[in-house]
Amino acid sequence: MLLFILVARGRLDHEALGPGLVLGVFLSAGYLCQTTGLLYTTASKSAFITGFSVILVPVILVFRGARLRPAAAAGAVLGLAGLYFLVMPAGLEGVNRGDVLTLIASVSFAFHIVLVGHYARLSFLHLVPVQVLLVGLVALSASPLAGGLTLRWSTRLAVALAITSVLATAFAFSVQSWAQQYTPAAHTALIFALEPLFAAIASRLVVSEHLGGKVLQGAVLILSGMVVSEIWGGMGPSAMEG
Repeated sequence: MLLFILVARGRLDHEALGPGLVLGVFLSAGYLCQTTGLLYTTASKSAFITGFSVILVPVILVFRGARLRPAAAAGAVLGLAGLYFLVMPAGLEGVNRGDVLTLIASVSFAFHIVLVGHYARLSFLHLVPVQVLLVGLVALSASPLAGGLTLRWSTRLAVALAITSVLATAFAFSVQSWAQQYTPAAHTALIFALEPLFAAIASRLVVSEHLGGKVLQGAVLILSGMVVSEIWGGMGPSAMEG
């Protein structure tokens, strides 16, 4: 609602309504799966599994007619290897529901990045409020499923709401939608490769989470796959269009 009032100034562009709702569906699916997944997996694992979306973006673009270069394929292999170390430290029985839900979120976010680039011809001033408003409505509708939730206002809650709603949502998605008017989806994905790295650092600083053994190996492999895929495996000219 904040975006609708301040960014869109209370006006709705009918041309942006359909695309905004489509983007909102993928964004909602990503947020719901990622947030629920965090109940069962660690913050650092969630960050790196979510970061797998960076590798998925070039793969999705291939189905839109782009040419996948060998380095991009190598990046995908590295990412898959890293994903294996992250979610299967003790075989299939070691995979928890949080890992699976976060992987689904990663796929949703990858499609969201590609579609933002596809709809970049439309003004972000109208695209962002529609998609974020849909995310809010979906989250509000899904909240009863959590069961036993009570709202208790506190300074900590107010700070968390300010960070997640103003900075992580309103500001971040406005900047992304604006910037993707000038840069292709594959380049946006490369920038997003830094997200899991910062998330792991934050997890270490805030909750003292330790990255050890195979989890650290998986994180390094996924991050390497992101860099290889996007720096040396850039898409062909057809991926830069539309």
